[in-house]
Amino acid sequence: MNSNLIKKISIGAFVIIILAFLIVPRFLNKKGGDISETRGRGAVIAVSVQAVRPASLENTIQIAGSVISNEEVELKMETSGKITAINFKEGGKVSKGDLLVKVNDADLQAQLLKAEMRKKLAEEKEFRQRALLEKKGISQESYDVVLNDLNSAKADVENLKALIAKTEIRAPFAGTIGLRYVSEGSYVSSSSKIATLQNINPVKINFTVPQRYASEISVGNSISIKTALGKVFKAKIYAIEPKIDPATRALPVRAVCPNERGELIPGSYVSVILPLNNVVNAITVPTQALALDISGESVFLYKNGIAVPRKVESGIRTEDDVQIVNGLAPGDTVITTGVMQLRPKAKVRIMSAEKK
Repeated sequence: MNSNLIKKISIGAFVIIILAFLIVPRFLNKKGGDISETRGRGAVIAVSVQAVRPASLENTIQIAGSVISNEEVELKMETSGKITAINFKEGGKVSKGDLLVKVNDADLQAQLLKAEMRKKLAEEKEFRQRALLEKKGISQESYDVVLNDLNSAKADVENLKALIAKTEIRAPFAGTIGLRYVSEGSYVSSSSKIATLQNINPVKINFTVPQRYASEISVGNSISIKTALGKVFKAKIYAIEPKIDPATRALPVRAVCPNERGELIPGSYVSVILPLNNVVNAITVPTQALALDISGESVFLYKNGIAVPRKVESGIRTEDDVQIVNGLAPGDTVITTGVMQLRPKAKVRIMSAEKK
């Protein structure tokens, strides 16, 4: 009997200990939370502020663009044959008219020599027959036959010269040669790629403008382009497609940009910053100062150490600022940092005052 009583007492004590471990921490946490919350109500939040001042705001849009060469051509032969000379270096500069590639033309040169001899004989014969015609020694019909032979000989010479010209590749413009894909002695056809020639100063920028902005751009407009490394260049629109692409509902546009140092590489991606219009005396706040919730847009104003919410209506957005078209007036002091921690009538302390 005593052993059963001791057993029951032991079990009861064990249960009480377990309950104590479960209940006491919750009670302490709740109490501590109340204390913490009470303390939090009186906490002062350090913030940065900015005084609202009207300023000029440039309305811009940022569009994806791509760099292309000013001029570009893929070097290919017009005729088939064995390459006898390559007169350029990979990556080298060439001038307009330089002979770049030569294909074997020995047979054509022999035919040209024969044709030129025939032409010379025809010229001499035409000279003699013309003298006789002037003295009424032959008929006009006989002279016309000789003259026709001369013209035919001249045409044969010109045709062979044209065929010989097709065995050469000359630079159509000054530029830079790319990588070479053939060697001397290679047999090439009209489909064989030999190299590329590009003029990359200046370069052209291709981009498309959304339909709703199409009426706000024109030839001569200045734009900025930003590379992947963040470097900015100035460019100018020089051509606009007269038709909006029905597939994308965007207007193709092309700009030209100086590239003396070759920093803009054809085929690379750039961001095009296109200015649309300027807003005079615009009221703006930093992007991070604008709060958005279910009731709309708002900012917090600093008034005598208290954060006061103010409903606003935004307009143009840039990378750093937002235009406020309704809700703020010059002289208001807007809280620009710590906005996510603020609540209406929260106590705040100015840590720094930003200047626009």
